[in-house]
Amino acid sequence: MGILGWIVLGLLAGAIAKAIMPGKDPGGIIITMLIGIVGAILGGFIGSAVFGTDLGSFFEIRTWLLAIVGSLILLGIYRLVAGRRTHA
Repeated sequence: MGILGWIVLGLLAGAIAKAIMPGKDPGGIIITMLIGIVGAILGGFIGSAVFGTDLGSFFEIRTWLLAIVGSLILLGIYRLVAGRRTHA
């Protein structure tokens, strides 16, 4: 998957993660895209470590599920860190 594929996957996976876990987030579309891209990488790492599978091509459901799960994990961590920073 090329760089454009990672950007699109990251943007959509980050947006889906924010839709699944709604709330107030300090960050716009760039933060959403970065959370999605890094979340996809994290999801691929978790998938290979736990299930023995990795990210496939752009149109595989496995790729999207791993990217969304990784994005949800990363979004939760981001909210913990950003929440502490704004309330301190």
